[in-house]
Amino acid sequence: MPLPDPYSSDHSARCSCGNHRTQAEHDNATRILDQAVETSVLRALFPQAATRRRFLRAVGRGTAAAAIAALFPLGAAKALAAEAGGAPEKPKVKIGFIPITCATPLIMAGPMGFYQQEGLEVELVKTAGWALIRDKVINKEYDAAHVLSPMPLAMSLGVGVTQPIATRTVAIENINGQAITLAMKHKDNRDPKNWKGFKFAVPFEFSMHNFLLRYYLAEHGLNPDTDVQIRTVPPPEMVANLRAGNLDGYLAPDPFNQRAVFEQCGFIHLLTKDLWEGHPCCAFGATEEFITGSPNTFARLFRAIAKATAYADDPKNREQICEAIAPANYLNQPVPLLKQVLTGTFADGLGGMQTVPSRIAFDPFPYPAMGVWILTQMKRWGYLKADIDYKAVAEQVFLATDARKRLAELGHQEPGANYPTYSIMGKTFDPAQPAAYVDSFAIKRG
Repeated sequence: MPLPDPYSSDHSARCSCGNHRTQAEHDNATRILDQAVETSVLRALFPQAATRRRFLRAVGRGTAAAAIAALFPLGAAKALAAEAGGAPEKPKVKIGFIPITCATPLIMAGPMGFYQQEGLEVELVKTAGWALIRDKVINKEYDAAHVLSPMPLAMSLGVGVTQPIATRTVAIENINGQAITLAMKHKDNRDPKNWKGFKFAVPFEFSMHNFLLRYYLAEHGLNPDTDVQIRTVPPPEMVANLRAGNLDGYLAPDPFNQRAVFEQCGFIHLLTKDLWEGHPCCAFGATEEFITGSPNTFARLFRAIAKATAYADDPKNREQICEAIAPANYLNQPVPLLKQVLTGTFADGLGGMQTVPSRIAFDPFPYPAMGVWILTQMKRWGYLKADIDYKAVAEQVFLATDARKRLAELGHQEPGANYPTYSIMGKTFDPAQPAAYVDSFAIKRG
């Protein structure tokens, strides 16, 4: 929130946000907004009015609000509910990104004008790796960032960082859009049961790439901790390592699967959509501090990225988008290569052409069920030592309630239920039974 003008002779007559005639009027509007959000969440928790009234009579509104806040990120909800017309607290915003096609909405929103439409001047900063993205968000060098969807969960739980930092998955950037790529020397060795001793790369420990690769190997009887090596390699370095023989393969984001085909050093073994159709990958993330401290800026960022995501999801716009994201300051890739990824008509490296329109898609809604699945894999592979309330953590980090409201305001189709079941390699994941799901795996750490 901006400070009062130090040169004004009458601070008491000015509203701190600039949208109200007096501070008293501002404070009253804030109270009304807060009560509206709390009431909306109460209605979601207690759909029956009689039950809701009994709960409020029993504990009082103040206690009810405190109890709700323990389960829901009310601060973020109130920020998203702020006036759409409110002036941005930070009209200049810095966002970090990794140069991969998963970041398409966030990147294209710059050159194609989506940020400008929301009155924001956004500096998009190409960044070397995910650990650096995380550290720059923590150190407030970036206001928000392109993150891997598991990263806000890990950061909020204090996993992989020195202390927990409340970080939110505001919107999913892309679904699908990854592949397992193998070195050409393995073109006749397609059965994972024969991959013992392979050296694989993933972009980051807390990534869908790591968890999907582990899942795939384990379903074929290999223990990913003992039967193969999985190392972290920044995506732009993967092709060179594959060509040099340092890697047998990787599960990676594009365009680096297609790049391996382009450079004739690798082939696409399978698309991750064949493991889990519609799985999340990357996301737009921000700290709770930024969301609540700059609510108008955040709301404008959300709108810009949500609009860009919807635009990117329409196949007829894909070729135009390739032109926008190809330059050196963004992906630094040939347009024809990017078209293979975004249109889904591509060479597989084995002499064939495939047509898979859903190779990559863009859906901004952060389903908490996705968060629950990620948490089960963090538990399965020993990243989480203690037992947790999967649903509560997922809802705290994956801002479904807030995203649903904002997407509705933008006229997007109402997303489905927060907790759908998913089929992953033919096995049903029920987000209502996360502990039983973890226990069902024969291969897991510890």
